[in-house]
Amino acid sequence: MSVRSWMLAALAAAGLVAGQARAQDSRYGVVTKGTEFVYTRLGNPADASPQTRFGLMMEGGGRDVNEAYEWLCAHAGDGDILVLRATGDADYNPYIRRLCPNANSVATLKITGRKGAHQAFVVDAVDHAEALFIAGGSQNDYIVYYQGTPLNKAIQALIRRRAPIGGTSAGNAVLAQFAFGALTNLSITSAQALANPYDPRITITNGFLRTSPLLADTITDDHFITRDRMGRLVTFLARMEHGGGAPRAFGIAEDENTAFLMEANGEGKVAGSSTVYFLGAARKPQDCQLDTPLTFKDVPVYRISKGATFDVEAWKGTGGTAYKVSAVKGVLTSTQAGGGIY
Repeated sequence: MSVRSWMLAALAAAGLVAGQARAQDSRYGVVTKGTEFVYTRLGNPADASPQTRFGLMMEGGGRDVNEAYEWLCAHAGDGDILVLRATGDADYNPYIRRLCPNANSVATLKITGRKGAHQAFVVDAVDHAEALFIAGGSQNDYIVYYQGTPLNKAIQALIRRRAPIGGTSAGNAVLAQFAFGALTNLSITSAQALANPYDPRITITNGFLRTSPLLADTITDDHFITRDRMGRLVTFLARMEHGGGAPRAFGIAEDENTAFLMEANGEGKVAGSSTVYFLGAARKPQDCQLDTPLTFKDVPVYRISKGATFDVEAWKGTGGTAYKVSAVKGVLTSTQAGGGIY
């Protein structure tokens, strides 16, 4: 533990940091409250500094996949695992601790506003993590609260130090260069997006996080089959290519109860019970305009499930299924036998 970290921890425990409440115990660990943040730590109060291995854990929401969290802890060298969230409680602490009993600690940092993302205690907690996991909720909260703050810079510094990064649902949605930001606080369905690719609910953020150069010009999505999101992902890719800043757009999407575990070199596998999809737009959309149903033909899709693999750098998979989807005047079709888009 650094001198700065030790002093902050000591002052926090004594209740002497301005705007910060005395630490207290909860069923999820020791709690420290400050301006627009709550920090709950379960495990060793002293920091560890093991060797880490970078990787990305992209989980599609629904039930958490045990194997994915075990993978994250292993890449963190069983160091200090930090969960970020904007709502909810610290229930990930005992869950991850049970799966990773050798982890030095598991802590949850709930940030409820932009002031929280400027607090020295918050930045220090990220500085001393060996893995970062972004929980579900609303990606709007993460983007609005974090973007351009000391916390945003601390996350990028953690990535540069090769710490593994994970996310589920909204947390997964912000892991690539591009993100569906939900900045109107509204989601959008595939039917709505295909009917009008410039619907004001489609807010695409560029550069909130840059977790890996392999996810440049890429957007992630989740709850994919469960919430029928193929059409909206095709629309996101069309927007990214049609003046959105991506010369060629890519998408990675996981269904619920499923994670894609990507190593630093881009090679990845599936954990969980459903499927992961990789879309690479080979050409620009034929018709992508305001108040006009989308036409975007022959978008390549590669689908994998457990046992298959995908290399994001080479953009090539093994053991999966390749096909194409097309949007024509807002109607989505597929080259698969039977016409299924999934």
